[in-house]
Amino acid sequence: MLEDLTQKLETVFQKLRGYGTLTEKNVADSMKEIRRALLEADVNYKVVKDFVSSVQDKAIGQDVLRSVTPGQMIVKIVHSELIDLLGETSTQIKIAGIPPTIVMLAGLQGCGKTTFAGKLAQFFRKKGRHPMLVAADVYRPAAIEQLKVVGKSLDIPVYSEDSGEPVKICSQAIAEARQQTCDLLILDTAGRLHIDDEMMRELEEIKEKVKPHEILFVADGMTGQDAVNSAKEFCTRLEFDGIVLTKLDGDTRGGAALSIRAVTQKPIKFIGVGEKYDAIEQFFPDRMASRILGMGDVVTLVEKAQETIDQEKAARLEKKILKQDFNLEDFFDQLQQIKKMGPLDQLLGMIPGVGSQLSGMNVDDRSFVSIEAIINSMTVLERRNPKILNGSRRRRIAMGSGTSVQEINRLLNQFGQMKKMLKNMRRMPRKGMGNVPFNMG
Repeated sequence: MLEDLTQKLETVFQKLRGYGTLTEKNVADSMKEIRRALLEADVNYKVVKDFVSSVQDKAIGQDVLRSVTPGQMIVKIVHSELIDLLGETSTQIKIAGIPPTIVMLAGLQGCGKTTFAGKLAQFFRKKGRHPMLVAADVYRPAAIEQLKVVGKSLDIPVYSEDSGEPVKICSQAIAEARQQTCDLLILDTAGRLHIDDEMMRELEEIKEKVKPHEILFVADGMTGQDAVNSAKEFCTRLEFDGIVLTKLDGDTRGGAALSIRAVTQKPIKFIGVGEKYDAIEQFFPDRMASRILGMGDVVTLVEKAQETIDQEKAARLEKKILKQDFNLEDFFDQLQQIKKMGPLDQLLGMIPGVGSQLSGMNVDDRSFVSIEAIINSMTVLERRNPKILNGSRRRRIAMGSGTSVQEINRLLNQFGQMKKMLKNMRRMPRKGMGNVPFNMG
């Protein structure tokens, strides 16, 4: 996510850290490079101008120029200004006092509204809500069927009609939601251009008739300034409450993310970071600023771990590690839990200092596939006691998993190294760590 921008800013900061002292000249030179990096990332030119001007004004202050670590002070200023640019604080979805809470999605065609509707429903169901999806897109072929497929895959009810009148469909969906005791109604409206006056009037009619508690503008994060311009026009006509940026996992530049809030003055509330229905994150400006500057995002990483890791399994695993009884079955189980947390490159990028090291590296989740095939081709006894894997057993496993004996040897060597590392970690409290608990969870 935003790899190009992160890499270019990191290059600027490395130069700044190399200076023993900062002068107005090398600060000005650095600001030119930051300006160029932001413009190449397709950030709105006015946003870039204001951002760079604000950073430069603070950077040439005497406190910075006399600082022992001037390069780090500049990074701190840029981080602070990025947070201001992105919105300072996270904004929640407004929940109605009397259910159902109605959330209307609007945006251009192809921006990912229908997929996001499923993601949002899944997000709130994990929080104890009972969502219902409403198929209000009667124009795009198979749009209603697509939403039904989404609902079926998530086991979430979908309301649809053959009337062909979106305003009527949305109105009647409220009564159906109450009847089915659903407390969250997500309206998936048709994609439209802001210059299509008739279609925009339809959105205004839905807003007036249904009175949604929250209107979200869904923007394709990969379209850069086009998304920003569309959001500005939609905001003028519809006065929406918040923004959703989809497909940010494929956006290496970040122009939309850095421009859209400043241009519309509306908060970004969610971002889409993958194709799966759980690939959605609530937007936190401070966390995004840290990611952009290559500082990682440990808080989000911990939250993902808390959502996916089974605490009972983690407790059992801790006991097994303390007894030095960690085997390939446990290793396989840990792989499954890591996969649930999301793509491996995204997870590693959230660890401070690791994101910049991944530049140019191919971190491929498909490497898990061969590991899983190898372990699944073993017997229960072999998984629990890898020491019995002699040459003939390894050849049999290689044939069964479609891999080679060399790959099996490599996996067993890595597993052996992991066991040694866990054994050393187990001993750490005895070497001056005090009473710090060792907890794999």
